[in-house]
Amino acid sequence: MYAVIRTGGKQYRVSQGDTLRIEKLPGDVGSSISFDEVLMLGGEKLAVGKPLIKGAKVSAQIVAQDRAKKIIVFKMRRRKNYRRKNGHRQWYTEVKITGISA
Repeated sequence: MYAVIRTGGKQYRVSQGDTLRIEKLPGDVGSSISFDEVLMLGGEKLAVGKPLIKGAKVSAQIVAQDRAKKIIVFKMRRRKNYRRKNGHRQWYTEVKITGISA
């Protein structure tokens, strides 16, 4: 069984036991969270929400709260002597899907 959930402005296809990195959510490592915005449930029978499925939940456990690898933001205008270099590390929450209920 799988589900499509919406969190952090993005959509993710998840199954039980999956580990994924999502936008930062409040909570400590080891605590459990649930996602109520379930857009689709799949398996033997497909269920599509309009836009959400009522009563469906995906439960997960927080594995890590960390920051991603650094990316370099480099801006340049040719022939104008304009160069700006900046770095950015995005916060993320790593979760492990523990259950899907309809």
